[in-house]
Amino acid sequence: MNKKLDELKNRLREVEDLNNASAVLGWDQATYMPPGGAPARGRQMALLSRLAHERFIDPATGRLLDDLQAHAESLGPDDDDAGLIRKARRDYEKSIRVPPQLLAELSEHGALSYQAWTEARAANDYATMRPMLEKTLDYSRRLADCFPGYDHIADPLIDFADEGMKAVSVRALFAELRAQLVPLLRQILEQPPADDSCLYRTYPEDQQRAFGEMVIKQMGYDFNRGRQDKTHHPFMTSFSLGDVRITTRFQPDYLGDGLFSTIHEAGHAMYEQGIDMSYEATPLAHGTSAGVHESQSRLWENVVGRSRVFWNYYYAQLQSVFPDQLGDVELDTFYRAINKVQPSLIRTDADQMTYDLHVMIRFDLELALLEGTLALDDLPEAWRARYQSDLGIASEDDRDGVLQDVHWFAGVIGGAFQGYTMGNIMSALFYRQALTAHPEIPAQIGRGEFGTLHGWLRENIYRPGAKYTANELVERVTGGPLTIEPYLAYLRGKFLD
Repeated sequence: MNKKLDELKNRLREVEDLNNASAVLGWDQATYMPPGGAPARGRQMALLSRLAHERFIDPATGRLLDDLQAHAESLGPDDDDAGLIRKARRDYEKSIRVPPQLLAELSEHGALSYQAWTEARAANDYATMRPMLEKTLDYSRRLADCFPGYDHIADPLIDFADEGMKAVSVRALFAELRAQLVPLLRQILEQPPADDSCLYRTYPEDQQRAFGEMVIKQMGYDFNRGRQDKTHHPFMTSFSLGDVRITTRFQPDYLGDGLFSTIHEAGHAMYEQGIDMSYEATPLAHGTSAGVHESQSRLWENVVGRSRVFWNYYYAQLQSVFPDQLGDVELDTFYRAINKVQPSLIRTDADQMTYDLHVMIRFDLELALLEGTLALDDLPEAWRARYQSDLGIASEDDRDGVLQDVHWFAGVIGGAFQGYTMGNIMSALFYRQALTAHPEIPAQIGRGEFGTLHGWLRENIYRPGAKYTANELVERVTGGPLTIEPYLAYLRGKFLD
């Protein structure tokens, strides 16, 4: 069994290395690659995607997994090798259904579509993206159809990101959350809005970057195993457990974008940097789901980074970096500014109270696109109509409307957005558990100390990597199933105060 297990690990290592090499090319395209490199880059990424997929779905992989099944069961659910075999088996059963050529074509199309999107969004040009989006929609449906028997065409795509979730379960969760969220939002909006003008002054980029990197280093992001670069749409990417990179963007006349994007992506990266190093180059060396991953970025960005205790410590330091911009601004004013509740057009800039409504809009629209009940020609207007009905505002252009998020223009349509709200819900749930174990955490944050929180997260969330499914992880950490109540209690406690 040990010989077969070693053979499986060697095979999986090759697959991981091919996928990580492709990720390097994707990172380069999003940061430094000249626009003219897009056609070749798409071809290169398609080749690596096909080679990795073919290597993984080779019948030899299936035979090894079959031979090791009884061995895994004998080891028990918490054994690392058993977890690896379980995870590899689940991935294999999904992957053998997908033709390598389909993945290669989708990868090449995604690279070309992403490059076109970077230019089309700046030019407010939905017409250019319309035929590319039609091709993306076709690929998304073909990918879903590799899994016949689904209840909804989006189910396989949702399951890729958040295993075990389906359209019906996400809709039920969103309906339950929305029923509580909307009345709470209305109650908050009855109060006078916070003055956030202090955030819209001139903030030099190099000073923004230096302050943000100082903060995330103190939080626990390891720059010896990572780096930060600029991009159009911030993201985290991992090439190995020793190379976990983040990207951000800066606006010279708005402080919030660069600062909170940096903390957000560092939350993703600390998750991956905290995975057990023995999982390197295996399917366990990743976050377990989109929702759990997002729980960490939202926990550090919002629960910690937008908390009063955090700024009790850091605000004087921020003022010293920007004395002309913030020297006359009281801490209370700044704290209210970074937590201002006001419906807005851009999801990534949305406040905590309205953020999930942005996610629900996108989720509903992509399901309608997949179902065929919404035509691509009608998508921009449908987007505006939903924003008007849900948030009371509508974009005048597509740049801040249907073109604002990269997801549909660099991947598939379906499965990408529900994880953001799942992450919000889990961020409050996990933070509550951390406080139960260590009530001293808020006081420590107020002194700029994050070791206890980071250590608890590393041991309970990060170290297992993808060893457990999201549902299993929640059960292990909290002793029960996922619930929205801690998240709602957190929002009520913060925004009704």
